[in-house]
Amino acid sequence: MKKIVAVLLVLVLVFSLAACGGGETETPEPTTYEIAMITDVGTIDDKSFNQGTWEGVVAYAEENGISHKYYKPTEQSTDAYLAAIQLAVNGGAKVVVTPGFLFEEPIYLAQELYPEVNFILIDGTPHNADYSDFRTDPNTVGIFFAEEQSGYLAGYAAVKDGYTKLGFMGGMAVPAVVRFGYGFVQGAEDAAKELGLTSIDVKYHYTGGFDATPEVQTLATSWYAEGTEVIFACGGAVGFSVMSAAEASNGKVIGVDVDQSAESETVITSATKGLAAAVQEALAEYYAGSFPGGETLTLGADMDGVALPMETSKFNTFSQADYDALYAKLVAGEIPLKKDTDAENAGLLGTTIVKVTVVN
Repeated sequence: MKKIVAVLLVLVLVFSLAACGGGETETPEPTTYEIAMITDVGTIDDKSFNQGTWEGVVAYAEENGISHKYYKPTEQSTDAYLAAIQLAVNGGAKVVVTPGFLFEEPIYLAQELYPEVNFILIDGTPHNADYSDFRTDPNTVGIFFAEEQSGYLAGYAAVKDGYTKLGFMGGMAVPAVVRFGYGFVQGAEDAAKELGLTSIDVKYHYTGGFDATPEVQTLATSWYAEGTEVIFACGGAVGFSVMSAAEASNGKVIGVDVDQSAESETVITSATKGLAAAVQEALAEYYAGSFPGGETLTLGADMDGVALPMETSKFNTFSQADYDALYAKLVAGEIPLKKDTDAENAGLLGTTIVKVTVVN
């Protein structure tokens, strides 16, 4: 009898050790996810808009021990975005973060379908399909950035640093991308005027998408071959194609949305906006019971919503003091800028110094 008891004790011990993984307790995977993000066109590791937004979600969720997950729509359509939102809600999401202009109609519908869920819409205002009704419900907040200011900083700094042949290569001509481009041209012109230059050249083009493609790389290569010195690559993964062209052509690149200096030695600076910080702040307000539902916010220089990452920028003459003085003017509202709602294309910005060539 004692032997049987001893054997049973050994078996219990063995199974206990096996269940504990050798004495280490493994944290079980969550079955529901409280914070969800739905990706926009592109991928979660695009080193740009999606990634910057996701990093804000991750930073807040991990710091506060909250489960989180991202969902990638099957295609670019309202139905696909709504299907991804439904997956997130069915998966336990209390807060859904959606980055991008293309979510405006899906969120217009989702905020009514799921009134118990809160939505953080980056770069958009909810509206119906034909734009006849704009409505931001109490469970939704829209967050915009003054991209024209970020683009302005980049264009101004580039010309002040000695570049006079510039390029702007945007992705889709959605409002945020257009604002970046318009600001870039205006900043370049103001710097040229201050330097007493009679003219500078800017090639201007929208690729129509946010993907890295051989066509984009070929076009960027041709720009560099024609004398373009630096290209503002403003379109998610479009930047990777431009960087590849720059590396092969001894050209320079300006990144977008987040600091892209680590992606290529050719990146001299990046026109950034505070994606991660804005998401973290909105999530913090939700969990503090002060969610700014029903509001549309615009974060500019006065709220540290835009910037150039001077600590990693590779300028020759444009200094931190130059940047600080320019930024202070933006904060004070001393530099009025045109944006997407003020002009139909880059050629209608009223520029006098910049020769803008719109490339089809």
